[in-house]
Amino acid sequence: MTNRRLAPLAGVAAVGMLALSACVVTDEQIQSAAGSETITIACGAMEDLCQKWTESFTASTGITATYVRLSSGEAVARLDSAKDNPEFDVWHGGPVDGYGAAVEKGLIEAYDSPSAADIPAKYKDPDHNWTGVYVGVLGFCSNKAVLDNLGVEVPDSWDDLLDPALKGQISTAHPSTSGTAFTTLWTQTVLRGGEDGALDYMKQMHNNVLQYTKSGTAPGQIAGRGEVGVGLVFSHDCVKYRDEGMKDLVVSFPKEGTGYEIGGVALVANSKHSAAAKKYIDWAISPEAQNIGQTVGSNQVLTNPKAEANDKMVKLDEVSLIDYDFAAASAAKPALTARFDEEIAAQPRE
Repeated sequence: MTNRRLAPLAGVAAVGMLALSACVVTDEQIQSAAGSETITIACGAMEDLCQKWTESFTASTGITATYVRLSSGEAVARLDSAKDNPEFDVWHGGPVDGYGAAVEKGLIEAYDSPSAADIPAKYKDPDHNWTGVYVGVLGFCSNKAVLDNLGVEVPDSWDDLLDPALKGQISTAHPSTSGTAFTTLWTQTVLRGGEDGALDYMKQMHNNVLQYTKSGTAPGQIAGRGEVGVGLVFSHDCVKYRDEGMKDLVVSFPKEGTGYEIGGVALVANSKHSAAAKKYIDWAISPEAQNIGQTVGSNQVLTNPKAEANDKMVKLDEVSLIDYDFAAASAAKPALTARFDEEIAAQPRE
Protein backbone atom coordinates (compact mmCIF):
# COMPACT_ATOMS: atom_id res chain seq x y z
CA MET A 1 0.00 0.00 0.00
CA THR A 2 1.28 3.45 -0.83
CA ASN A 3 0.67 6.83 0.72
CA ARG A 4 0.54 9.02 -2.34
CA ARG A 5 2.21 12.43 -2.09
CA LEU A 6 1.30 15.57 -3.96
CA ALA A 7 3.62 17.29 -6.37
CA PRO A 8 5.90 19.69 -4.42
CA LEU A 9 4.20 22.88 -5.64
CA ALA A 10 0.72 21.61 -4.69
CA GLY A 11 2.01 20.53 -1.29
CA VAL A 12 3.51 23.97 -0.62
CA ALA A 13 0.27 25.64 -1.63
CA ALA A 14 -1.76 23.39 0.66
CA VAL A 15 0.56 24.02 3.59
CA GLY A 16 0.41 27.73 3.02
CA MET A 17 -3.37 27.74 2.86
CA LEU A 18 -3.74 25.81 6.09
CA ALA A 19 -1.05 27.81 7.88
CA LEU A 20 -3.06 30.98 7.30
CA SER A 21 -5.79 29.53 9.47
CA ALA A 22 -3.24 28.84 12.25
CA CYS A 23 -3.76 25.07 12.04
CA VAL A 24 -1.14 22.44 12.75
CA VAL A 25 -1.56 19.92 9.97
CA THR A 26 -0.48 16.40 9.18
CA ASP A 27 0.63 15.08 5.80
CA GLU A 28 -2.75 13.40 5.35
CA GLN A 29 -4.59 16.66 6.03
CA ILE A 30 -2.41 18.45 3.48
CA GLN A 31 -3.46 15.85 0.92
CA SER A 32 -7.09 16.25 1.94
CA ALA A 33 -6.95 20.02 1.43
CA ALA A 34 -5.94 19.45 -2.18
CA GLY A 35 -8.79 17.00 -2.68
CA SER A 36 -6.72 13.83 -3.09
CA GLU A 37 -7.79 12.17 0.17
CA THR A 38 -11.49 11.46 -0.12
CA ILE A 39 -12.43 8.05 1.25
CA THR A 40 -15.60 6.14 0.50
CA ILE A 41 -17.35 3.96 3.08
CA ALA A 42 -19.49 0.91 2.36
CA CYS A 43 -21.95 1.49 5.19
CA GLY A 44 -24.25 -1.19 6.59
CA ALA A 45 -26.01 0.88 9.24
CA MET A 46 -29.15 3.02 8.96
CA GLU A 47 -28.94 5.80 6.38
CA ASP A 48 -29.01 8.61 8.94
CA LEU A 49 -26.28 6.97 11.01
CA CYS A 50 -24.08 6.45 7.92
CA GLN A 51 -24.45 10.14 7.14
CA LYS A 52 -23.68 11.20 10.70
CA TRP A 53 -20.62 8.95 10.92
CA THR A 54 -19.06 10.30 7.75
CA GLU A 55 -19.90 13.92 8.51
CA SER A 56 -18.47 13.65 12.02
CA PHE A 57 -15.28 11.99 10.81
CA THR A 58 -14.74 14.72 8.25
CA ALA A 59 -15.36 17.42 10.86
CA SER A 60 -12.94 15.72 13.25
CA THR A 61 -10.08 15.05 10.85
CA GLY A 62 -10.47 17.24 7.79
CA ILE A 63 -10.47 14.11 5.60
CA THR A 64 -13.52 13.99 3.36
CA ALA A 65 -15.59 10.81 3.77
CA THR A 66 -18.56 9.78 1.65
CA TYR A 67 -20.67 6.63 1.91
CA VAL A 68 -22.91 4.23 0.02
CA ARG A 69 -25.56 2.45 2.09
CA LEU A 70 -25.45 -1.30 1.35
CA SER A 71 -26.89 -4.42 2.92
CA SER A 72 -24.42 -7.12 3.87
CA GLY A 73 -24.86 -9.24 0.74
CA GLU A 74 -24.72 -6.18 -1.49
CA ALA A 75 -21.50 -5.02 0.17
CA VAL A 76 -19.74 -8.33 -0.49
CA ALA A 77 -20.97 -8.35 -4.08
CA ARG A 78 -19.80 -4.77 -4.72
CA LEU A 79 -16.42 -5.39 -3.11
CA ASP A 80 -15.96 -8.56 -5.15
CA SER A 81 -16.94 -6.97 -8.45
CA ALA A 82 -14.36 -4.19 -8.01
CA LYS A 83 -11.64 -6.05 -6.13
CA ASP A 84 -8.94 -5.15 -8.67
CA ASN A 85 -9.87 -1.46 -8.53
CA PRO A 86 -11.73 -0.92 -5.22
CA GLU A 87 -14.45 1.71 -5.10
CA PHE A 88 -14.53 1.60 -1.27
CA ASP A 89 -11.86 2.10 1.37
CA VAL A 90 -13.68 0.97 4.54
CA TRP A 91 -16.66 -1.25 5.37
CA HIS A 92 -18.50 0.05 8.44
CA GLY A 93 -21.59 -1.52 9.99
CA GLY A 94 -23.45 -4.73 9.31
CA PRO A 95 -23.03 -8.24 10.76
CA VAL A 96 -19.51 -9.61 10.74
CA ASP A 97 -20.46 -13.01 9.34
CA GLY A 98 -20.68 -11.04 6.08
CA TYR A 99 -17.19 -9.72 6.76
CA GLY A 100 -16.04 -13.31 7.12
CA ALA A 101 -17.31 -14.07 3.62
CA ALA A 102 -15.36 -11.05 2.38
CA VAL A 103 -12.20 -12.28 4.10
CA GLU A 104 -12.53 -15.63 2.32
CA LYS A 105 -12.60 -13.80 -1.01
CA GLY A 106 -9.60 -11.63 -0.15
CA LEU A 107 -11.71 -8.46 -0.07
CA ILE A 108 -10.69 -7.33 3.43
CA GLU A 109 -7.19 -6.54 4.64
CA ALA A 110 -6.07 -7.13 8.23
CA TYR A 111 -5.47 -4.01 10.30
CA ASP A 112 -4.64 -4.03 14.01
CA SER A 113 -5.90 -0.61 15.02
CA PRO A 114 -4.41 0.84 18.20
CA SER A 115 -7.96 1.87 19.16
CA ALA A 116 -8.97 -1.81 19.21
CA ALA A 117 -6.97 -2.40 22.39
CA ASP A 118 -10.00 -1.17 24.36
CA ILE A 119 -12.41 -3.64 22.74
CA PRO A 120 -13.07 -7.01 24.47
CA ALA A 121 -11.62 -9.96 22.57
CA LYS A 122 -15.07 -11.49 21.97
CA TYR A 123 -15.95 -8.49 19.82
CA LYS A 124 -13.00 -8.57 17.43
CA ASP A 125 -11.43 -10.94 14.95
CA PRO A 126 -8.26 -12.59 16.33
CA ASP A 127 -6.58 -12.06 12.96
CA HIS A 128 -7.50 -8.34 12.96
CA ASN A 129 -9.68 -8.57 9.87
CA TRP A 130 -12.48 -6.67 11.60
CA THR A 131 -13.29 -4.98 14.88
CA GLY A 132 -16.78 -4.90 16.39
CA VAL A 133 -18.28 -1.49 17.08
CA TYR A 134 -21.77 -2.50 18.23
CA VAL A 135 -23.98 -5.47 19.10
CA GLY A 136 -27.58 -5.98 17.99
CA VAL A 137 -30.00 -8.70 19.08
CA LEU A 138 -32.46 -10.35 16.68
CA GLY A 139 -36.05 -9.99 17.83
CA PHE A 140 -39.70 -9.77 16.87
CA CYS A 141 -40.97 -6.31 15.91
CA SER A 142 -44.73 -6.65 16.21
CA ASN A 143 -47.58 -4.30 15.41
CA LYS A 144 -49.80 -4.74 18.47
CA ALA A 145 -52.87 -3.25 16.77
CA VAL A 146 -52.61 -5.68 13.84
CA LEU A 147 -52.11 -8.67 16.13
CA ASP A 148 -55.06 -7.62 18.31
CA ASN A 149 -57.29 -7.53 15.22
CA LEU A 150 -56.10 -11.03 14.34
CA GLY A 151 -56.65 -12.29 17.87
CA VAL A 152 -52.97 -13.25 18.14
CA GLU A 153 -50.66 -12.61 21.08
CA VAL A 154 -47.32 -10.89 20.71
CA PRO A 155 -44.93 -13.76 19.86
CA ASP A 156 -42.34 -14.92 22.38
CA SER A 157 -41.31 -18.14 20.61
CA TRP A 158 -40.10 -19.09 17.15
CA ASP A 159 -42.95 -21.60 17.02
CA ASP A 160 -45.45 -18.74 17.42
CA LEU A 161 -44.49 -17.56 13.93
CA LEU A 162 -45.91 -20.78 12.46
CA ASP A 163 -49.46 -19.97 13.62
CA PRO A 164 -51.81 -20.25 10.59
CA ALA A 165 -53.48 -17.05 11.80
CA LEU A 166 -50.28 -15.25 10.74
CA LYS A 167 -50.53 -16.27 7.07
CA GLY A 168 -49.15 -13.33 5.07
CA GLN A 169 -48.45 -11.48 8.31
CA ILE A 170 -44.68 -11.91 8.66
CA SER A 171 -42.03 -9.83 6.95
CA THR A 172 -38.37 -10.84 6.82
CA ALA A 173 -35.49 -10.10 4.49
CA HIS A 174 -33.74 -12.55 2.17
CA PRO A 175 -30.59 -14.07 3.73
CA SER A 176 -28.63 -13.74 0.49
CA THR A 177 -28.85 -9.96 0.61
CA SER A 178 -29.41 -9.23 4.29
CA GLY A 179 -27.15 -9.96 7.22
CA THR A 180 -30.16 -9.63 9.51
CA ALA A 181 -32.02 -12.38 7.68
CA PHE A 182 -28.96 -14.61 7.61
CA THR A 183 -28.80 -14.21 11.39
CA THR A 184 -32.35 -15.59 11.48
CA LEU A 185 -31.36 -18.53 9.28
CA TRP A 186 -28.23 -19.32 11.26
CA THR A 187 -30.17 -19.04 14.52
CA GLN A 188 -32.44 -21.83 13.30
CA THR A 189 -29.38 -23.86 12.29
CA VAL A 190 -28.12 -23.71 15.86
CA LEU A 191 -31.49 -24.26 17.52
CA ARG A 192 -32.57 -27.13 15.24
CA GLY A 193 -29.40 -29.15 15.05
CA GLY A 194 -28.16 -28.28 11.59
CA GLU A 195 -28.98 -26.90 8.18
CA ASP A 196 -31.68 -29.42 7.32
CA GLY A 197 -33.58 -28.62 10.50
CA ALA A 198 -33.19 -24.90 9.87
CA LEU A 199 -34.52 -25.14 6.33
CA ASP A 200 -37.40 -27.30 7.47
CA TYR A 201 -38.42 -24.58 9.92
CA MET A 202 -38.02 -21.84 7.31
CA LYS A 203 -40.18 -23.85 4.89
CA GLN A 204 -42.96 -23.86 7.47
CA MET A 205 -42.61 -20.14 8.14
CA HIS A 206 -42.52 -19.47 4.37
CA ASN A 207 -46.29 -19.89 4.22
CA ASN A 208 -46.73 -16.96 6.60
CA VAL A 209 -44.21 -14.62 4.96
CA LEU A 210 -45.68 -11.75 2.96
CA GLN A 211 -42.44 -10.96 1.15
CA TYR A 212 -38.66 -11.30 1.41
CA THR A 213 -37.18 -7.82 1.38
CA LYS A 214 -33.68 -6.89 0.24
CA SER A 215 -32.89 -4.79 3.31
CA GLY A 216 -32.81 -6.25 6.80
CA THR A 217 -34.32 -3.12 8.35
CA ALA A 218 -37.34 -2.93 6.01
CA PRO A 219 -39.50 -5.52 7.85
CA GLY A 220 -39.67 -3.21 10.87
CA GLN A 221 -41.05 -0.42 8.72
CA ILE A 222 -43.51 -2.77 7.04
CA ALA A 223 -44.79 -3.86 10.44
CA GLY A 224 -44.87 -0.26 11.65
CA ARG A 225 -47.12 0.72 8.73
CA GLY A 226 -49.53 -2.07 9.64
CA GLU A 227 -48.92 -4.11 6.50
CA VAL A 228 -47.98 -7.18 8.56
CA GLY A 229 -48.25 -8.22 12.18
CA VAL A 230 -44.59 -9.19 12.75
CA GLY A 231 -41.27 -8.11 11.29
CA LEU A 232 -37.98 -9.92 11.99
CA VAL A 233 -35.28 -7.33 12.69
CA PHE A 234 -32.58 -6.43 15.16
CA SER A 235 -34.42 -5.00 18.14
CA HIS A 236 -32.71 -1.60 18.07
CA ASP A 237 -34.22 -0.98 14.63
CA CYS A 238 -37.70 -1.64 15.98
CA VAL A 239 -37.07 0.75 18.88
CA LYS A 240 -35.93 3.41 16.41
CA TYR A 241 -39.08 3.11 14.30
CA ARG A 242 -41.29 3.22 17.39
CA ASP A 243 -39.54 6.35 18.62
CA GLU A 244 -39.99 7.94 15.20
CA GLY A 245 -43.76 7.61 15.39
CA MET A 246 -44.75 4.01 14.70
CA LYS A 247 -46.36 3.78 18.13
CA ASP A 248 -48.01 0.35 17.73
CA LEU A 249 -44.65 -1.45 17.53
CA VAL A 250 -43.53 -3.65 20.41
CA VAL A 251 -40.32 -5.65 20.82
CA SER A 252 -40.18 -9.24 22.06
CA PHE A 253 -37.60 -12.02 22.00
CA PRO A 254 -37.95 -15.80 21.49
CA LYS A 255 -37.62 -17.71 24.73
CA GLU A 256 -35.76 -20.63 23.06
CA GLY A 257 -32.90 -18.30 22.21
CA THR A 258 -32.02 -15.83 19.49
CA GLY A 259 -29.07 -14.79 17.42
CA TYR A 260 -27.20 -11.55 17.49
CA GLU A 261 -24.89 -9.48 15.34
CA ILE A 262 -21.56 -7.87 15.94
CA GLY A 263 -21.49 -4.84 13.68
CA GLY A 264 -17.97 -4.37 12.38
CA VAL A 265 -15.52 -2.03 10.74
CA ALA A 266 -12.79 -3.22 8.38
CA LEU A 267 -10.18 -2.08 5.89
CA VAL A 268 -10.98 -2.86 2.27
CA ALA A 269 -8.13 -4.71 0.55
CA ASN A 270 -6.02 -2.66 -1.86
CA SER A 271 -7.57 0.66 -0.80
CA LYS A 272 -6.05 3.54 -2.72
CA HIS A 273 -6.21 5.68 0.43
CA SER A 274 -5.16 3.19 3.10
CA ALA A 275 -3.61 5.76 5.47
CA ALA A 276 -6.82 7.78 5.59
CA ALA A 277 -8.90 4.59 5.74
CA LYS A 278 -6.94 3.41 8.79
CA LYS A 279 -7.49 6.79 10.40
CA TYR A 280 -11.23 6.31 9.83
CA ILE A 281 -11.13 2.86 11.45
CA ASP A 282 -9.22 4.20 14.46
CA TRP A 283 -11.90 6.85 14.83
CA ALA A 284 -14.85 4.46 14.29
CA ILE A 285 -13.72 2.24 17.17
CA SER A 286 -13.42 5.17 19.59
CA PRO A 287 -16.09 5.89 22.21
CA GLU A 288 -16.77 9.27 20.62
CA ALA A 289 -17.67 7.67 17.30
CA GLN A 290 -19.66 4.83 18.87
CA ASN A 291 -21.73 7.33 20.87
CA ILE A 292 -22.95 8.96 17.65
CA GLY A 293 -25.58 6.27 17.08
CA GLN A 294 -27.67 7.46 20.00
CA THR A 295 -27.92 10.94 18.50
CA VAL A 296 -29.89 9.57 15.53
CA GLY A 297 -31.94 6.95 17.40
CA SER A 298 -29.70 3.95 16.75
CA ASN A 299 -29.37 2.36 20.16
CA GLN A 300 -27.20 -0.69 19.61
CA VAL A 301 -25.15 -2.07 22.49
CA LEU A 302 -21.68 -0.54 22.13
CA THR A 303 -18.45 -2.54 22.26
CA ASN A 304 -16.13 0.14 23.64
CA PRO A 305 -16.30 0.00 27.46
CA LYS A 306 -15.74 3.77 27.55
CA ALA A 307 -18.80 4.48 25.38
CA GLU A 308 -22.09 5.56 26.93
CA ALA A 309 -25.02 3.20 27.56
CA ASN A 310 -28.69 4.16 27.80
CA ASP A 311 -32.00 2.58 28.80
CA LYS A 312 -33.07 1.95 25.20
CA MET A 313 -30.24 -0.51 24.62
CA VAL A 314 -31.16 -4.15 25.08
CA LYS A 315 -29.78 -5.76 28.24
CA LEU A 316 -27.78 -8.71 26.93
CA ASP A 317 -28.01 -10.59 30.22
CA GLU A 318 -31.82 -10.42 30.07
CA VAL A 319 -32.15 -12.13 26.67
CA SER A 320 -31.57 -15.79 25.87
CA LEU A 321 -28.76 -15.73 23.29
CA ILE A 322 -27.62 -18.72 21.29
CA ASP A 323 -23.98 -19.75 20.96
CA TYR A 324 -23.36 -17.88 17.71
CA ASP A 325 -20.17 -19.03 16.00
CA PHE A 326 -19.40 -16.25 13.53
CA ALA A 327 -16.61 -18.16 11.80
CA ALA A 328 -18.85 -21.19 11.21
CA ALA A 329 -21.69 -18.96 10.05
CA SER A 330 -19.41 -17.22 7.56
CA ALA A 331 -18.13 -20.50 6.16
CA ALA A 332 -21.63 -21.92 5.76
CA LYS A 333 -23.25 -18.81 4.32
CA PRO A 334 -22.74 -19.27 0.54
CA ALA A 335 -24.09 -22.82 0.37
CA LEU A 336 -26.81 -22.27 2.96
CA THR A 337 -28.23 -19.16 1.33
CA ALA A 338 -28.17 -20.90 -2.04
CA ARG A 339 -30.23 -23.73 -0.56
CA PHE A 340 -32.63 -21.21 0.97
CA ASP A 341 -33.11 -19.51 -2.37
CA GLU A 342 -33.77 -22.78 -4.23
CA GLU A 343 -35.69 -24.75 -1.62
CA ILE A 344 -37.72 -21.98 0.00
CA ALA A 345 -37.78 -18.50 -1.54
CA ALA A 346 -38.36 -19.81 -5.07
CA GLN A 347 -41.20 -22.12 -3.99
CA PRO A 348 -44.89 -21.18 -4.02
CA ARG A 349 -46.73 -20.76 -0.76
CA GLU A 350 -49.38 -23.28 0.17
